[in-house]
Amino acid sequence: MLPGATRSGTAFRGELEYVQRTLRRLGTDRSEVDDLAQEVFLVLHRRWSEYDASRPLRPYLFGIAVRIALANRRKRVREVAFGNVELGDDGPGPEDVLCNKQTQALLQAALKHIPLPRRTVLVMHELDHVPVTEVAATLSIPLFTVYSRLRKARKELKVATQRILNAPERRRTPRGMLEAATSCPKVA
Repeated sequence: MLPGATRSGTAFRGELEYVQRTLRRLGTDRSEVDDLAQEVFLVLHRRWSEYDASRPLRPYLFGIAVRIALANRRKRVREVAFGNVELGDDGPGPEDVLCNKQTQALLQAALKHIPLPRRTVLVMHELDHVPVTEVAATLSIPLFTVYSRLRKARKELKVATQRILNAPERRRTPRGMLEAATSCPKVA
């Protein structure tokens, strides 16, 4: 086995859950997450020789995941629904086991209302704790663009969250996941 294959295999085992969680946060349907995560690691394997091992792996994986999620979104927009249409399961995943199920459901619903370029910056910086300089480098955008997108995304997240919390009960998720979202402790 090649040394790069061993290292990319180790990265796969260690970072699969992170990539799946990232794809969900970027708005990927739950039914497509596993396939797209596999594509992320295929790209990583092919480009392993280009990866700078002195830098953290997660921002690099995030950049690949964003590009694959964007390509998937463009593909879905072009496709015409025919025959059987699969409905995505927006219910909680296995990572939502703790008390913050309601908060995570609220966050997922609110993130869907933020355009992808701003959502990407918000997820990287606020949820994955990537410094803004790394966000700019990973996404190949100017630093002040990152700050601008982050500021707008925070405002949009606040507005989307308020709309969801103020929505009539029947418009919330089927299992009532959002009722206790404000009573749950803040997610760190």
